[in-house]
Amino acid sequence: MRIGIMGLGRIGSFHAETLAGLDGVDSLVVTDPVAAAVATATERFGATATDSPEALLVAGVDGVVIAAATDAHPSLILAAVRAGIPVFCEKPVARGVEESLEVLRAVEGSGVEVHIGYNRRFDAGFAAARRAVLSGELGDLHTVRSTTLDPAPPPPAYVAVSGGIFRDCGVHDFDIVRWVTGREVVEVYATGGNRGAAYIREAGDVDTASALLTLDDGTIAVISDSRHNARGHDVRLELHGMKDSIAVGLEDRLPLRSVEPGTAFPARTPHTFFMDRFADAYRAELTAFTEVVAVTRTSPCTVADAIEASLTAEACTLSLREHRPVRLDEVRK
Repeated sequence: MRIGIMGLGRIGSFHAETLAGLDGVDSLVVTDPVAAAVATATERFGATATDSPEALLVAGVDGVVIAAATDAHPSLILAAVRAGIPVFCEKPVARGVEESLEVLRAVEGSGVEVHIGYNRRFDAGFAAARRAVLSGELGDLHTVRSTTLDPAPPPPAYVAVSGGIFRDCGVHDFDIVRWVTGREVVEVYATGGNRGAAYIREAGDVDTASALLTLDDGTIAVISDSRHNARGHDVRLELHGMKDSIAVGLEDRLPLRSVEPGTAFPARTPHTFFMDRFADAYRAELTAFTEVVAVTRTSPCTVADAIEASLTAEACTLSLREHRPVRLDEVRK
């Protein structure tokens, strides 16, 4: 199949490399405002260059991967849907909930599959955790803990437009908690602080945040996010049930050092980058998209799924700002 890629920044270039290595992908068509990025893709992967998203959509592509800036997501998704071309788009659907809902309304009933990129759904550990929950082997859950700690904060330019730590970082925790547990978030309470980069505070954001989520069956989920984790990129999930408890990410590259006497855990070099931690998941995610394009499966993460994660992020952002619990009904439009 022939896949188009809109956006060749860090994640777009990574996706191009991954797609070029998939057996089901015969050729790539690319576009990006930065000519050097396009030139690199054509040289490395033999991709065909186009000078605009519009030109890419009429270049005979079977599917489109959108890795452009967030503000461009809605228009690019809708352009591909109008062209009848299946879409993979990095999260989020749009910067705000109202615009995301507009995209949802346009996509519903179109007959075109849209797959939003939440890569943790394709990580082997998270998938195993979901199976354990759904099989009942853990019993009824009572506590979930989801952690995302980055080794260093993103640059000031990114922070200025990211929408805040819950919208660009915590949203991954919100999606995976919902996906693994199969439950919906009904209420949140969030807090945060700044102990590091001054430009994050100056942008009105926090560099470390936590949230308590109440799920619709009474399970409590504890979310921990930070821009500062000098030891590496730490992504984990704990699930505690009435019958058993399990963890994702508790492995030999976990960037957390035990000081218990007689232990040597973890034994290997810690993860330092999200592309390192989730390289296999990204490959599985894009393989799944090729299956969507081939009409052998439906979207594994729909626009509606992505909006639920964004709603939780909105509720947490409001809770952080107003120092109070927020029910998700308050932020639904």
